[in-house]
Amino acid sequence: MSSTLISVEQGIQAAGVGRFQQRLFVIFGLVWAADAMQVLAIGFSAPSIAKSFGVSIPEALQTGTMFFVGMLIGAFVFGRLADRIGRRPVLMIAILIDAIFGIASAFAPDMTWLLALRFMTGIGVGATLPVDYTMMAEFLPADRRGRWLVLLESFWAVGTILLAVLALAAGSQGGEAWRTIFFFTGIPALIGIVLRFYVPESPLYLNKQGRSAEARAVLQRVAKANGSTAPIGELRSETMAKTSMAALFSPTLRRRTTFLLLAWLLISVSYYGIFVYLPVRLSSEGFGFLRGQMFLVLVALVQLPGFALAAYGVEKWGRKPTLIGFLLLSAAGCLLYSLGQSNTVVIGSTLLMSFALLGTWGAIYAFTPEIYPTGLRASGMGTAGAVARVGGLLAPSIIAPIMATNFVLALAVISGVLAAAAVCVWMVDVESKNVVLE
Repeated sequence: MSSTLISVEQGIQAAGVGRFQQRLFVIFGLVWAADAMQVLAIGFSAPSIAKSFGVSIPEALQTGTMFFVGMLIGAFVFGRLADRIGRRPVLMIAILIDAIFGIASAFAPDMTWLLALRFMTGIGVGATLPVDYTMMAEFLPADRRGRWLVLLESFWAVGTILLAVLALAAGSQGGEAWRTIFFFTGIPALIGIVLRFYVPESPLYLNKQGRSAEARAVLQRVAKANGSTAPIGELRSETMAKTSMAALFSPTLRRRTTFLLLAWLLISVSYYGIFVYLPVRLSSEGFGFLRGQMFLVLVALVQLPGFALAAYGVEKWGRKPTLIGFLLLSAAGCLLYSLGQSNTVVIGSTLLMSFALLGTWGAIYAFTPEIYPTGLRASGMGTAGAVARVGGLLAPSIIAPIMATNFVLALAVISGVLAAAAVCVWMVDVESKNVVLE
């Protein structure tokens, strides 16, 4: 009898990759696009918030700070919760918070309410990150997983384009434009509530909980949706020992966790330095188009081939080589800004950085959930997401002062930070290409 038992990975292989994963891809991608809109809306909404409530632009930007603090808490807390109570419950809780408070933000009567609502929206947005990528990873076979996870990140570019169009349409509303922006950025999450009822619990998580019959039923559902006629055998029962967050730094995982989290932090600081503070500096020197909606669309479009190359690279060359390659390209691209102040140099450098840095994000989002066991996978993703938000919060104090006083030095610092991130990735003690999830 024991010889007929199969692993969850074998069950996923038998169920195939098809319509079921495509539906998951769209469901998770829709919310990821909405999350991109929520994050990037900070800059577009601040001027109208300032006008609406009679505050300064820096005060209006505090909505972004509260949103980032919320994301940090949401990623950390809900990532851990997904490993304790299951992926699906957290999947639903996260999207409810995201949708309810995101849309409610559009109706804030004063600045205090708006800050509180953006904080709660940030919790929901941060909470979606670890569970979405964890679940997507756990429904894919080892030889296809990396490609799909990178391409899921490409919905960030879709959200960027949608926000640019929305901001352009809302621009004529003056002081009330922020209400339109926040309302419509919350709509995809509202749709996501309905769509996520379709998503079952992860079979890998169920099997690790000793619920093998339920896990097998989920795999049979996957096979049916994909049109696979291969039989799904009885699963080999597994158990998952309860662990604390400290297990991320156990002797087995300490090195990979330490260097991977450092990479997330450094990439985040660099990303916000390049796409938030560099455009501010260049706008003051006659390159105001960098902050325009139409240029944002162009920036998003060049991200798509970056994601495509990353999706190819993680399967062809491996996760670490692809990630290191994109980081070094980003470091070199950053230095190109120092070659001159012509339109050609500025536009070319910005597009190259968009291509390289978003390819970097795609690769690290694919790599991270694969290096942790099932009992810590969402916790690891959530901790990484929280660290990335720390990077976003640190960027103003690290990059902005240098950018304001010494442009070339700021470029050298960002380039050095990206190179240091590449070293951190190299120091991670595992390559997850074609590795079966434990």
